Amino acid sequence: MGQDLRNYAPDDEAFWSSTGRAIANRNLWISIPSLLCGFAVWLYWGIITVQMINLGFAFENSELFTLAAIAGLTGATLRIPSTFFIRIAGGRNTIFFTTALLMIPAIGAGLALQNPDTPLWQFQILAFLSGIGGGNFSSSMSNISFFFPKKIQGYALGMNAGLGNFGVTTMQIVIPLVMTFGLFGGDPMILENTSGTLIGKIPAGTPTYIHNAGFVWLLLLIPLAIAGWLGMNNIRDEHVSPDIPSPVGAFGIITFMLIIGFVCAGFGLWLMLPENVGGSGFGVSKWIVLPIVIALTVLGLKMIPGQVGQNLTRQYKIFGNKHTWAMTVIYTMTFGSFIGYSAALALTIKVVFGFSHLEVGGVMTHDTVNPNGPSALMFAWMGPFIGALIRPIGGSLADKLGGARVTQWISIVMVASALGVAYFIQAAYNSATPEQYFYPFLGLFLILFAATGIGNGSTFRTIAVAFNKEQAGPVLGWTAAVAAYGAFIIPKVFGEQMKAGTPEIALYGFAIFYGVCIVINWWFYLRPGAYIKNP
Repeated sequence: MGQDLRNYAPDDEAFWSSTGRAIANRNLWISIPSLLCGFAVWLYWGIITVQMINLGFAFENSELFTLAAIAGLTGATLRIPSTFFIRIAGGRNTIFFTTALLMIPAIGAGLALQNPDTPLWQFQILAFLSGIGGGNFSSSMSNISFFFPKKIQGYALGMNAGLGNFGVTTMQIVIPLVMTFGLFGGDPMILENTSGTLIGKIPAGTPTYIHNAGFVWLLLLIPLAIAGWLGMNNIRDEHVSPDIPSPVGAFGIITFMLIIGFVCAGFGLWLMLPENVGGSGFGVSKWIVLPIVIALTVLGLKMIPGQVGQNLTRQYKIFGNKHTWAMTVIYTMTFGSFIGYSAALALTIKVVFGFSHLEVGGVMTHDTVNPNGPSALMFAWMGPFIGALIRPIGGSLADKLGGARVTQWISIVMVASALGVAYFIQAAYNSATPEQYFYPFLGLFLILFAATGIGNGSTFRTIAVAFNKEQAGPVLGWTAAVAAYGAFIIPKVFGEQMKAGTPEIALYGFAIFYGVCIVINWWFYLRPGAYIKNP
């Protein structure tokens, strides 16, 4: 434990049985809860902002939507440098250090939430730093891919990602519960609106310890950082991490590469956001900003001098492979949808079903509290729970039936589910009694989440089979990086369309994108004469 490994050969049956399986499983079971915490810290703004509304924090709904969007954009951008950490810094060094870094936004959120007068810019900085948790996925998946033989890559990657994705569900269950009592002391705030947990509603007037939403993750992060340092390994073979520096040197390289990602994400947010929330006011379209941020990050990393830049040049060969681009689009459909809907669902339930939508003077209004509305915190955890729980099943199904075939089936389900959700969300957002449409809306959304979970497992199986050993890890990281922009795009699109009074348009757009992915998957992997048949 904790030693660097050489001549690690998981595809050698004798080595795997005698030595490799135990090493791989130990690294996997430290990696999973570390990744879980990364997801939790990255996406907890979707729950925290709902409670900020309930506690009467003096921010507009549109301002609160920016917190989830900021964390989403930063987390996705940080996945780009994280894609390449393992070769440059080593798996053990990377997982330990990036897990330890999560303590910074967790402590900061706990402190800021103790004061209802904390200015918006402080919450924006903390949301920005929370992106570290989003970036951790790419390095974690790339690392685990090297420990397991190809024949069970679907299972291994599905377990790491699927149980890691449980960070979303864990966060959505744990945060509402720990806010109900003084776990870390401090003064409570009083609910102005009804809140809830998965157990039931909490009435207005109840004391609430919202700062626990940040502090609670320290209970996991501290022991996990210790476990990562003592129990994980760097693989020093040529195709993994042959020339890593000392641990301190590795931490320095990781920090510098993360700073490049932060700067590029910050520039993109500045271009996009209005002046009243700290942006430029230029209002540059997100569809222009995202390619700029991605390109700047990739180029910025390549300009790092010395061995790091040379190493990245070698790994950048993945961009010359057409399958990298096909799988990037397809994985954006599955994981991008999962993470984007996870970030947006709680606030969407609150805004659509928590208010009555009434016509006043010929104008539709959306600010009358609906006393019969469902509690977002009672239901929002269900979708991410199903999507994460079913992901390992998707990986195992793909191991047996082929990844592309499973992906094709779930893509069709995603188109149908998105269209159904669009119908019910449109009906609810134009109704004085939106609660009557809630359960059909929720049921179809849960089917949509299940499809994304299965597809997350099947697409990673396709990548593991379609690429050689050296490229598979970086491709896993790169596709996860681009797909993670769903955590920015989906809340942003929902927020824009709700402001326009047409939330169903968002779902129609997503359904069209899923249809495009069906065609790409068929052309590359399922048609007669496909480039690779059903990998």
